[in-house]
Amino acid sequence: MIARFRQFLNALSETFWLVPAVLVLLGILLAVGLLRIDRSEVLPLWLANSTWIYNGGGTGARTLLGTIASSAIGVAGTVFSITIAALSLAAGQMGPRLLRNFTRDRGVQLTLGAFLGTFSYALMVLRSVRTQEEGPFTPHLALTVGIVLALACVGTLVYFVAHMASRINVDTVVNLVSADVHSAMGDLLTDKKQTEPPPASFWAQATPVMDSRRGYLQQLDETGLANWAAEHGTAIRLLTRPGDYVFPGAPIALMTVHVPDAEAAIRSATALGETRGSGGSAEHAIRQLVEVAVRALSPGINDPRTAMSVLDQLGATLCDMAGRNLPSGVSMRKQALALVVPDIGYEGMVNVMFHMIRQNSTANTAVLIRLLDVLTTVIICEPATDRRAALSHHAELVWSDVQRDVKNPSDREDVHLRYQSFHRAATSGVLGAIGVHAASTQTQG
Repeated sequence: MIARFRQFLNALSETFWLVPAVLVLLGILLAVGLLRIDRSEVLPLWLANSTWIYNGGGTGARTLLGTIASSAIGVAGTVFSITIAALSLAAGQMGPRLLRNFTRDRGVQLTLGAFLGTFSYALMVLRSVRTQEEGPFTPHLALTVGIVLALACVGTLVYFVAHMASRINVDTVVNLVSADVHSAMGDLLTDKKQTEPPPASFWAQATPVMDSRRGYLQQLDETGLANWAAEHGTAIRLLTRPGDYVFPGAPIALMTVHVPDAEAAIRSATALGETRGSGGSAEHAIRQLVEVAVRALSPGINDPRTAMSVLDQLGATLCDMAGRNLPSGVSMRKQALALVVPDIGYEGMVNVMFHMIRQNSTANTAVLIRLLDVLTTVIICEPATDRRAALSHHAELVWSDVQRDVKNPSDREDVHLRYQSFHRAATSGVLGAIGVHAASTQTQG
């Protein structure tokens, strides 16, 4: 149940309507509260007679509130139209999976909520105004606050236009997604030594646990499932990790000691959805960054500089990982194995970052050069031998692609210099990399 509750909270935090709905409710409650104050006539005389308080009659009050309400709802429609246009542009140029970065934008939500809340406030106050023929009642304090809200909406509109103009900039989108990556990696990385998972032979006599559901695994309650396994004297190895697709009728886990209600326990500890990503997932945020780069490299967009910016951000993430550990997915209880969750590992993370970008940039020498530059910088930062081997593998793949696809001798020479720089950096550190780069007078990107 905890996994489903997390899934609900994550979905709620990314909904577009929550903030506007709250502001509409606040507008209604503010109107009711101020009307009650106006009816009770508790305002001090000096404040009631002040020039800052609305002191007109009922007819003027109705006209003013009607103008505020109609203007607020009209501009709210304009705000919604601009938002839809921005979403269409983002879906076409940066990928539909990045739309969540626009729909969860608090600036857009607050802007729309401000106009809808002001509209609701004006309607609630308008219904209480009475002219001389109806028995006069003019809520002076509520009218004054309505004018203040209308002026605040003017400032909000100016902010919204500037905000949307910056949001549809691809560099801004790259920085926003990169911030998600760095935040998720900060929660994921640890300085503690991780317990290694047992060998495959440990599960030789394990019993498979089937699952009839279908969908992407979005949330997993590792603590709860590990506690359940320890209480029932078994060890569980999940065969899918968050982000993987669960196929109906396929095994979702193995367990060393068969427990009849294991499937129900796994169902309770997992939450499936229709999309791969989930809030706070480092791998999902990285895939979003890679999608921006791949789309930028498509013939229809042809924007290699955006792909280079993405490579820079990915390189920064790998440098942050240097000297730190990724979770192994092993949960122990009382020094006994309780749960093993498949982990992506460093090599898998690097593959997610670079494979698709390299495969889509075989004809773009500048991007391949930047990729080798990023790998060179990362291998200087990374001391672990196995991680350096993964980085070297990608450098070899780049050079192999260049030998096969790049026909221009000058371009191949530029890439070869970066390739040599990478290998010297791998053996001699930063001084080796500088030694090769000094031989080249060309700079890319």
